Amino acid sequence: MTKQFSLAHLTVLNCPPPEMTYIAARAGYDFVSLRPIYMRLPGEPNYDLAKNKEMMRQTKAALNDTDLKLLDIELARISDGIDPKSYLPAMEVAAELGGRHVLSSIWTDDRNLAIERFDELCELAKPFGLTIELEFVPIAGVFDLKGALGVLRTVKQENAGLMIDVHHFHRSRDKAEDLDTVPREWFRYLHLCDAPAEIPASKDEMTRILREERSYVGEGGIDVASIVNRIPEIPYSLEIPNTKRANELGYEEFARRCLQTAKAYLAAHPRKISVD
Repeated sequence: MTKQFSLAHLTVLNCPPPEMTYIAARAGYDFVSLRPIYMRLPGEPNYDLAKNKEMMRQTKAALNDTDLKLLDIELARISDGIDPKSYLPAMEVAAELGGRHVLSSIWTDDRNLAIERFDELCELAKPFGLTIELEFVPIAGVFDLKGALGVLRTVKQENAGLMIDVHHFHRSRDKAEDLDTVPREWFRYLHLCDAPAEIPASKDEMTRILREERSYVGEGGIDVASIVNRIPEIPYSLEIPNTKRANELGYEEFARRCLQTAKAYLAAHPRKISVD
């Protein structure tokens, strides 16, 4: 099976969706993964396509011009102060652009609230034909594989799945063999990247690396192959934010090198057995 790759928005965060789409096409990607849900994080641009009609028009035109597909949108966070219904406009955007998935993560320690709102998010996505992919993040409320699987097994939603980010998997100290217990149909795409093997002791440093200084696949210290080769053949979304390199190379060349190094690494570490 030919491997497929998506350019994740965090890799080229200052590129508006139309420009990002053209860059992804020229660099050789199959998909884009957009961030039309405004996160209100320091320095993060607002690409709310539901409100910015002109940017939405340009994004749709870029997808049509390039024949690229929209893989997923992000990030539908579950937290104490966010109503899942606030994500409906972004879901409409995803459906109109032909997207498949909505990425979610849980940032509350209230498990009952997390279950209730994640379940609601899945229900809201169904009329749009979208799946909700739960990503565990080591600095969030649901921070490891066990916690994410607990949520998915409780809600029992057919359109819910598990999105593994290689960085987060390593930082959460999970074991690759534990992926064997996950239903195969829960895997729909994953975030591919690398990072130093040493796990930062502080939350601030972990956050800095995950948002600003990830490594090309195969360049860091994570045993990436041990993770991805336990998962069925699904699209790889390259989420490799590295502010210094992006500034030095420009976003297009940086995106191209992210793809080239990922392809080279995967070719050098083929699957030994089928996990489909």
